[in-house]
Amino acid sequence: MENFLVYPTEILILIFILITFLQSGLDKATDWNGNNAWLNEHFSKTFLAGLVPVMLGIILILEVITGLLAIGGIIGLLVNDNKIFALYTCILAAIVLLMLLFGQRIAKDYAGAFTLTGYFIVVIFGVYLLS
Repeated sequence: MENFLVYPTEILILIFILITFLQSGLDKATDWNGNNAWLNEHFSKTFLAGLVPVMLGIILILEVITGLLAIGGIIGLLVNDNKIFALYTCILAAIVLLMLLFGQRIAKDYAGAFTLTGYFIVVIFGVYLLS
């Protein structure tokens, strides 16, 4: 547990990622139909309209992987003083957020896109600390 005092910011960022991404992925899995219906409406007037189920599946899988990778990153920092899984977690989280940002911008949901900025700042700070 002494490594918590060595990496408090990094571990807290990973806990943030764990909660955010795992909850979001599990929500998509448990309410697939609701999420799919909402996103079909959201993207109905874009070139992505026919790809909603595929995009939803990809994001779901990547969010769950990111959340699980965060657990590995936390364990790696606490037990082995190893940053690699923590860094991979932050990089994957940034990529997923960029994918979500792209979708929000295509759908012209500028408020939704702006909301992602706060998440992205936290994640990029994690990449910076762990690089």
